[in-house]
Parts: sequence; C-alpha cells; structure tokens
Amino acid sequence: MKHLHQRIRDDIEAKIMSGEWAPGHRIPFEHELMTEYGCSRMTVNKVLSTLAANGLITRRRRAGTVVAEPSNQQAVLQIQDFALEAARAGIEYRFKILHRSIEPIDAAAAQRTGLKPGTEMLCLSTLHVMDGVPLAFEQRLINLATVPEADKEPFKEDPPGTWLLRRVPWTDAEHIVRAVNADGPMAKRLQIQSGAACLVLERRTWQAGAFVTEARLTYPGDRHQLVGRFSPTA
Repeated sequence: MKHLHQRIRDDIEAKIMSGEWAPGHRIPFEHELMTEYGCSRMTVNKVLSTLAANGLITRRRRAGTVVAEPSNQQAVLQIQDFALEAARAGIEYRFKILHRSIEPIDAAAAQRTGLKPGTEMLCLSTLHVMDGVPLAFEQRLINLATVPEADKEPFKEDPPGTWLLRRVPWTDAEHIVRAVNADGPMAKRLQIQSGAACLVLERRTWQAGAFVTEARLTYPGDRHQLVGRFSPTA
C-alpha cells in the first residue's frame, strides 16, 4: 500500500490534472484534510509543500491555498532560484550552510571544470528547506579566480546560487541529470528513508570561457520534477 503522504498527494494531483479543480479553486484547509484522511498536520503540510514547490498550488498566508494558475514549470536547463520560486509559490523558504571551506580540487574535479588540479575553490554544502520540509541538498564549488568576492561573502541573506545569479552573468551552462538512492547521511539530511530514490542535477557554468561554479543538487524523488518542452526541427 502507498504511504498516506503519497496517497493524499495523488488524490489532489488527480483532481487538479483532470480539471475537476480549476485554477483558483480553494484546496481544503489543513484541518479538513487531516479529518478526511485521519492524519497529522505534519503529513498534510508536507504534501502541500511538495505540491507548491512543483507549481501545482499557491499558498498564501491568511488567504488559503488554491490551485495555481497555469505557468511554465521548471525547464530542464533552467538555472534554479530557490528563493524566487518560493516567493512565487507563496511558501516559506530558508537555507542553512552546513559546510564551508577553501580547498584544492582533485583530478576528477579538474577534468569536469577544465581547471588545473590543485586550483583552490570555495566549497559549500547547503540545505534548502521549504515550509519546514527539506527540498534539496546542494554541494557547490565556486572558482575564486573568477568570483574573488565570494571568499568573504557570508551568504546570510541569499543562498550561494541566488547570490551568484544576481552578481555573476553566465554565458554557458552544462546540466547532467541522473537518479541515485539516498545513503544514510543523505537520507538524514533530506528526511527520507535510506535507499529512497533521489534526483541529482549537476550543473556547471562559465562566463566567456572562464569557469564560474559547479553545483550538485540532490532532491528527494517525490518532491521535485524537471520538465522539458521541445519542438520538431526542420
């Protein structure tokens, strides 16, 4: 049997995708869903946070939760801004820097980035949380030769990715998407079961040929989706 969390999510998604609940339709209040499914507020909040992060519903304090207006979902090659997405979805966002250090890169990282082994990088680990639910764990390298001001940046107001998007224009990007199973430490960070399916997005960006940053984002498999839209070529 499906976990109750997944069943509630499937029920709501089915009503939205079928058109039974049109854009603007009010989603039942948390206490109504708790009564209907006989579950805790934490379970309901987790479901609604996931749906909001995926762009299916919009949560507004005091005004309630409604089916979102049609909008473009996150494209596969879009550079994600967690803070902006949360603001648009009307949900609370916070982040926590779990690790920060300046370290020389090894041969594998040098091959991925096109830099020399031993090049010093700012290394960051960040946990992204929406409505109290972990959405993604990010591991990032920032090239201090290209972005020297990152060395002293405390990242108190904006997470590293948002900070870079606002200050360092990029001209080229590379994305790699793959699936993994969460090991013990990752499962603990993301509050999922060990061995659960995760989606991993690896991204590297350059500015006129100069390497800027590499980010490795790990998402719980049931809390994120990437969408690609294509047109036939001549």
